[in-house]
Amino acid sequence: MMNKLLDVENVSISFIQYTAGLNQRDLKVITDLTLDVSEAEILAVLGSSGSGKSLLAHAIFGILPENANLSGTIKYGGKVLSQKDKEEIRGKDIALIPQSVNFLDPLMKISDQAIGYTENDNEKKEKKIKQRKIFEQYNLGPEVDDMYPFQLSGGMARRVLVSTALLSKPKLVVADEPTPGLDQKTVKETLNHFKKMKEDGVGVLLITHDIHAALEIADRIGIFYAGYVIEIAENKDFSGDGENLLHPYTKALYNALPANGFKLTKGHQPLHGEIPKGCPYYDRCEIRLDKCSEERPQLINLGNKKVRCFKYEDGV
Repeated sequence: MMNKLLDVENVSISFIQYTAGLNQRDLKVITDLTLDVSEAEILAVLGSSGSGKSLLAHAIFGILPENANLSGTIKYGGKVLSQKDKEEIRGKDIALIPQSVNFLDPLMKISDQAIGYTENDNEKKEKKIKQRKIFEQYNLGPEVDDMYPFQLSGGMARRVLVSTALLSKPKLVVADEPTPGLDQKTVKETLNHFKKMKEDGVGVLLITHDIHAALEIADRIGIFYAGYVIEIAENKDFSGDGENLLHPYTKALYNALPANGFKLTKGHQPLHGEIPKGCPYYDRCEIRLDKCSEERPQLINLGNKKVRCFKYEDGV
């Protein structure tokens, strides 16, 4: 069994929001989020755009906005991370592949920003050799080193972000929405990069709204709904009629795929601040119980799978 790298336990993130006048409310964007990633594993966190799932990446790296309230624990290698710990290991043991290529500095040459700060010429030379070796692995020739971001194609820019993240030989990579706006060829190329990382023993946390990308490469898939992880399923469960999927929303999501008949479910995902008192999926659920309207189900651990549903309180 592979060693567990990342362990997120009961993490909640909220922001103080002003409503009418100077009235305030604590707006929860992520609630009771629990998941884990092991070596040589790809875990996808799948949720709709704007659902707040990217805040998970920011919490792991300690780059949440100052007005964010964070509770719960984030462990790396079994150790609970403090803010200081996050600052020390980010960019080293844990690397981020950001959502936008706009993270590249438009006024700096690609090689210089990939290498980053160096204390002396010897260190710069060593980093340059390492940078060139990794760039070559991702089909980025020497001419790319002296380019500026605006001179790169979308696919090249993505490869630069991936390569730069790998310069420190991280054990865990967090990829935050790495495929939006890319053509199919570049999407496939990007996903192949993550497969290669897994082959090299790196753990990958893929944060995405693209179910096809998740199903293409992930070992397990965490389903994000209204700020909650409602199920963590194995990739193989997304097959047949979805009979091995546990949560009704996950099944509805799977059945809504064109290949599965494009069966749609009435209603919509509640906005932050509008979540029902009980189960967040209560208004749309076809198997709801009476207590689902008043009590919020906990995430139930079922071995390699997890589900937030009262139906499974006594196991599968």
